[in-house]
Amino acid sequence: MSPTLHVSRPASAIVLLELDGPPANGLGMALRGQLSRALAAINADLDVRAVVLTGRNGAFCAGDDLREAAGRGDGQLAAVLGFNELMDEVEACRVPIIAAIDGWCLGGGLELALSCDIRIASERASFAASGVNIGLMASVVRLPRLIGEARAKAHLLTGATFDSARALADGVVTQVCAVDALLPAALDLAQRIASRAPLAVEAAKRAVAGRRADVAALVASADHGEAVAAFMAKRTALFLRA
Repeated sequence: MSPTLHVSRPASAIVLLELDGPPANGLGMALRGQLSRALAAINADLDVRAVVLTGRNGAFCAGDDLREAAGRGDGQLAAVLGFNELMDEVEACRVPIIAAIDGWCLGGGLELALSCDIRIASERASFAASGVNIGLMASVVRLPRLIGEARAKAHLLTGATFDSARALADGVVTQVCAVDALLPAALDLAQRIASRAPLAVEAAKRAVAGRRADVAALVASADHGEAVAAFMAKRTALFLRA
């Protein structure tokens, strides 16, 4: 079976992306292209307010497809640089992306998870900043930025695997769930985000990343006015991204 990115719409404002490349969802060139195109479509569709990214086959993502990489020859450098560019695309997505991590989350797979905005994991998730295990480096910017230099170095310099409890303790993930509860928890979180004022959500994401967010535009927005009116009327606000 060819590696496939399954794209579905479990709710009108939520997109679910599922990596499917047995055995462990390695991000070869074909799957990378599908993910990049899906992100472009999400950015263009203003009805989308949140994304959940996960993997099938009892795994999140084991990084690059090493069998494919073995045959790239002189093209390997371009493939590595292209992978980094794809991670930047994930990080810069217009709307928040929640990584629902089950099973292996290794090397480039950990980098993919770190490129997302929020990470939750199953009890059986297994992580590794494993670049040093294959003569490369990965997550050397995003992991220290997330959990601090000292904790990050313990992972980056050893390439050792660590479980979901350690990931939670170190701050790599914010929640650990039973395997069967993982996707529902991620979708519930996505629904909560999608129910908030979308212009404010997008601005908050940009501001956290150090990009400009126009506070004056938010104050003048119809969504802000709707929030105030809904509060006064004791009703649920209806945000229209306006």
